[in-house]
Amino acid sequence: MKTPLFTLFLLMCSSLANAQSPTSQGPSGQAPNVETVAEFGKHQPIGVGVSKEKRIFITFPKKPENYDYALAEIVNRGDGPGQRKPYPNAEWNQWDSLKPKERFMNVQALFVDQTNALWVLDPGNPGEEATIPDGVKLLKINLATNQVEKIYRFEDLPREKTALNDVRVDTQHQVAYLSDPKRATIVVLDLKTGKSRDLLKDDKSTKAEPGFMLKIDGKEVKDKDGKPFSSNVNGIALTDDFKYFYYRAINQTKLYRIETEYLRNPALSPAEVASHVEVVAETGISHGMISDAKGNVYLTDSPSKAVRYVTPDRKLETLARDSRFLWPDSFAIGPDGYLYMTAAQIHRTKKYNDGQDKVEYPFRLYRMKLPN
Repeated sequence: MKTPLFTLFLLMCSSLANAQSPTSQGPSGQAPNVETVAEFGKHQPIGVGVSKEKRIFITFPKKPENYDYALAEIVNRGDGPGQRKPYPNAEWNQWDSLKPKERFMNVQALFVDQTNALWVLDPGNPGEEATIPDGVKLLKINLATNQVEKIYRFEDLPREKTALNDVRVDTQHQVAYLSDPKRATIVVLDLKTGKSRDLLKDDKSTKAEPGFMLKIDGKEVKDKDGKPFSSNVNGIALTDDFKYFYYRAINQTKLYRIETEYLRNPALSPAEVASHVEVVAETGISHGMISDAKGNVYLTDSPSKAVRYVTPDRKLETLARDSRFLWPDSFAIGPDGYLYMTAAQIHRTKKYNDGQDKVEYPFRLYRMKLPN
């Protein structure tokens, strides 16, 4: 029986559409809409920031092995992987724990705000060491002058007990929002006064689900002593209109949000603030998050090796699935309409593999086009 020509045409179009779908994977397991932007050898990337001029900044954890810069700008890229240049200068990046106020201890997160300032979060906890109180800081860097304009030191927090993880900045109301997984709290920092407050501390929305085990590639992520990886509130996102603050813990599956007016109001009691928390969607496991100008909230998904996003009407969509997404970690949105993402491969490091290094080198920075 012959197949009509029109039917053949439809089948060909369908096959072509599937082959070019952002969520489809070729024989190598790589998605067609995912590009490699930079490679870092054995230097593990964590945070990423992209300026309005498409300058790219990356943070690297302070570890005894494979460390030279805590914060680097990727320069001389051209069509190649680019070079890492210490930022804002070499002095800030010197390994010197005796000067925690003047050196990077362990830079974690980056954020480029709507005025094009670069915010650099240093939790002050190098390697496996305890937090160094004087090392805890949030820097505001002027990208036009490459100078540090302001440093916030969180002296009103129990800094030795903190482990600040991520940051978002509201330039309209002059407020910064930070996650602290160690204390299961959201820190709200007044950028005018330098004063900070803990909110939603130990709330069900900021706590990891008890007994929730993170599994990737069928293997439980736990150290040589059998201690499983676990994180309370971790990834956060702030909508471009500064109306909604999104957040979640890694070791659970729900995405939460709250209107920022309730976080900014110091007159509200903890119970009153908590009463305004909304469950947005069931999203599965996620690490990093970011929101775009349309109100989409992007989430990394390490077990599925995917990047997903929740639309303003709360639909969960997939932007890309790729075999190279090994612990997809942090996001940045560039002026070119691309979503940039680091892949930290934390579950493949020695800590979670009985001392064996199972990382697939080189570490990379990826990007993918935002949805239309």
